[in-house]
Amino acid sequence: MKRILSLILACTASLGMLTGCGSTPLTEKDSGKLKVVTTISPEYDWVRQILGDKADDADITMLLDNGVDLHSYQPTADDIVKIADCDLFLYVGGESDGWVDDALAGAANKDRKVINLLDVLKDTVKTEEAMPGMQAEEGHNHGYSHFDDSDVQERTLSDWDGDWQSVYPFLTNGTLDEVMERKAENGAKTAEEYRAYYETGYKIDVSQITIDSANNTMCFVKNGIAAKGVYQYKGHQIYDYESGSRGVRYFFQKTGGDADAPKFVQFSDHGIAPGKAEHFHIFAGNDSFDALSQEMENWPTYYPADMSGEEIKEDMLEHEEKEYDEHVWLSLKNAETLCEAIANALEELDEQNKDTYAANLTAYTDRLAALDAAYQTAVDTGKRKTVLFGDRFPFRYLVDDYGLSYYAAFAGCSAESEASFETVSFLAKKVDALSLPCVLTIEGKQHKIADTIVQNTKAKNQPILTMDSMQATTSEDAANGTTYLGVMENNLGVLKQALN
Repeated sequence: MKRILSLILACTASLGMLTGCGSTPLTEKDSGKLKVVTTISPEYDWVRQILGDKADDADITMLLDNGVDLHSYQPTADDIVKIADCDLFLYVGGESDGWVDDALAGAANKDRKVINLLDVLKDTVKTEEAMPGMQAEEGHNHGYSHFDDSDVQERTLSDWDGDWQSVYPFLTNGTLDEVMERKAENGAKTAEEYRAYYETGYKIDVSQITIDSANNTMCFVKNGIAAKGVYQYKGHQIYDYESGSRGVRYFFQKTGGDADAPKFVQFSDHGIAPGKAEHFHIFAGNDSFDALSQEMENWPTYYPADMSGEEIKEDMLEHEEKEYDEHVWLSLKNAETLCEAIANALEELDEQNKDTYAANLTAYTDRLAALDAAYQTAVDTGKRKTVLFGDRFPFRYLVDDYGLSYYAAFAGCSAESEASFETVSFLAKKVDALSLPCVLTIEGKQHKIADTIVQNTKAKNQPILTMDSMQATTSEDAANGTTYLGVMENNLGVLKQALN
């Protein structure tokens, strides 16, 4: 994609040189109109609301104007030209906008202002969240940090079958240095501080563990000497950590075998239900399960024995990549902040009308705040505090604003389209267990997953209701009266049905 964009930009620059020799310019620079380019419909509407009566005198473009999804949009050459020449450009700023950096490099208007929504919101931006029951993207199992006790299921030793190696040697020999550096970029410690932290966490003298669930055995290799034990499952324990996250450890007790094999073993792999572990932390000793449960600083970590140090490093780096939830516009509180940033930019670009824009912002913010209060009232008076989507889930910002819980088939930015039987079954059971009155979806014609969830409930008659994430709203819709506030008001009506 970067190569394609580079070619587009090169062509754009060539066209610009031709227009400098007396040809008709690509855009009417002397039209006097304020040129604004937005990527998605909420930005488009917010600009129009703040401009107010001046909107008709401005040239406002929405790039995602044919119903294309934010996550699959690719700019055309004409789009690049519009971005290069505009006075104000607004975009979300997440992974889906990876093309923007190249597009911005070809600025024809050197005074152009740019608003990156995620940058405006800073630390309030959320990362993608894996919830129990959610379909994992291919090749990745979910690690859950937020779940209800009722979501936790029993597991068997087969989840940890295989030959495993400690990652501690790869930390000490420098293989994982890049991982520590990446953690420092995203966290509050230096790379050396993270290395010291993981030195304590990973430290172990058991280099290999072989787990054979068919025979209920675990074999621990320490200093080249193997000790094997036979183990029986003894349940699990849920942990609530000071960070606010949660975890589960699964317990196994030795019933026979070598004396040197530990009597008590606990596994933690961030999973809460049956599923093959990609790696795990292990706690082992001879005192008691209670003693192991107190250990929070040393959590020896194991990866498959056939993985090289470089492969383990790459896997860890991939997990360090933050995937931000881009759907920031679906929070009315975020909308207030973002509209203020837009108003400030417009006031700087057009000082003659700054008072008008400030007044429009105040009036619009009042309307946002009133709707925000209506959402809170609906949640406070609702009979339920949980919603369930048989679809992708772009509404995390919204539910977090009002303290709601949720379940969904996929994360907000997931590219998956098919849900497994396990996912459908889990969600159907949640509908039953929580007596949910409906199953929710987002806009679109295909609601096959939601239909399947309903058909797997006991009642099999729950209505399927739609909440609009505004990812398919076009400028034609806007011309026909569709507004951000209007869509959010309609979503409130659906939410009220889901909570009562």
